Amino acid sequence: MQWTTLLSDKRFGMEEYHERKHERTDFQRDYDRLIFSSPFRRLQNKTQVFPLPGSIFVHNRLTHSLEVSCVGRSLGNDVSKALMKKYPNGSVNFPEIGSIVSAACLAHDMGNPPFGHSGERAISAYFHEGEGHKLHQLVEDEGGRWEDFLFFEGNANAMRLLTHQFVGRRKGGFALTYSTMASIVKYPYASIFAGNHQKFGFFQSEEETYLRMAEELGIGHDAEDENKFLRYPLVYLVEAADDICYQVMDIEDACKLHILTAEEAIYLLMNFFEGNRLTHIKNVMKMVNDTNEQLAYLRSCVIGMLIDECSNIFINKESEILKGNYHSTLIKDISERAQKAYQDCSDTAYNKIYCAKEVLDIELAGYHIFSHLISTLTDAVMNPQHSYSKLLLQRIPEQYDINAPTTYGKIQCVLDYISGMTDIYALDLYRKITGMSLPAV
Repeated sequence: MQWTTLLSDKRFGMEEYHERKHERTDFQRDYDRLIFSSPFRRLQNKTQVFPLPGSIFVHNRLTHSLEVSCVGRSLGNDVSKALMKKYPNGSVNFPEIGSIVSAACLAHDMGNPPFGHSGERAISAYFHEGEGHKLHQLVEDEGGRWEDFLFFEGNANAMRLLTHQFVGRRKGGFALTYSTMASIVKYPYASIFAGNHQKFGFFQSEEETYLRMAEELGIGHDAEDENKFLRYPLVYLVEAADDICYQVMDIEDACKLHILTAEEAIYLLMNFFEGNRLTHIKNVMKMVNDTNEQLAYLRSCVIGMLIDECSNIFINKESEILKGNYHSTLIKDISERAQKAYQDCSDTAYNKIYCAKEVLDIELAGYHIFSHLISTLTDAVMNPQHSYSKLLLQRIPEQYDINAPTTYGKIQCVLDYISGMTDIYALDLYRKITGMSLPAV
């Protein structure tokens, strides 16, 4: 892959449309377009890990995405400066890497359904072991890809949300630049090649879209597996920004919710440092007595250190990344000390945070609510002639094609609708269609 073709400001769906020039670059406009969009705004009411706040505010999908975007911008800016020194002729648009990565970071979770990962699991379970499995043969007989539903993936759904032309909407979806779009595709292959990993980058309906992107940006096929594409280089930076944020911020949130003590959280984050750096951090922390202030300072030090390490790894591995020979993630290649501390945070999160009662309760409730919505709405689109179906289908906004000609398309209509819901909207709809609550007239 070549940087000259990888950094393209061509807009998907608007290739033949020439707009007047603005002071902002096209990549900066991608960022602004996402920030002001309704799907991005709805992330404020989607669970990240913990239940949405009561008296204590913790991260939701919106605040997480904003923080990932900040870290991604720093990573991108560090990498762009290093690349400009490495290739000083100025013929490549390296200065915009920070803008591309920060915009992609904003979009990376936009395809995730409500209720955290339990939403994804509820979708997959419905088609694997629920009533949805009865549609398997019908989908495949019509030429549809069953694995798209069996391994439903938020990353692939983000690709669809950002590029699909929904009913009444403009061509190209968000009409983002090719480079920003390619930066969110962590798994550049179809669901039929997902294997045991059960991760993939695009649905059958968006496969042609990705092929156009790959051709435009010069993304080749993986030499070890012709069914898969090489990873777009900036994906590594978006992925690293996400890895840095969720791991560190989950520790801070757990402390605020008293799942971890302040001493436990500080100890975990202190482990990233040693020597003079550790001594300096301890001296600075003694300047304040407020535990939250100490934890915030320590968290910023960890994030800063991980940004430096990941950006340096990217530059050192740049040749391998461009050739498609880099098969790790940046966070896995950080220094031994940092890797041990990061793993300790990960183990603590798995053993104490993700298994906490508050987290399990929202997952259980979300799973049940989501399963019922999928089942009820899928039955309605498959049997639109039924009296109840006619009433229920009136609840689905007209941008979703309930009259799609194929079973695959009808199922996608339902998944488009419910994956775009907020936690509260999904709960409210569930209560109304089950008769648990009645609207005031």
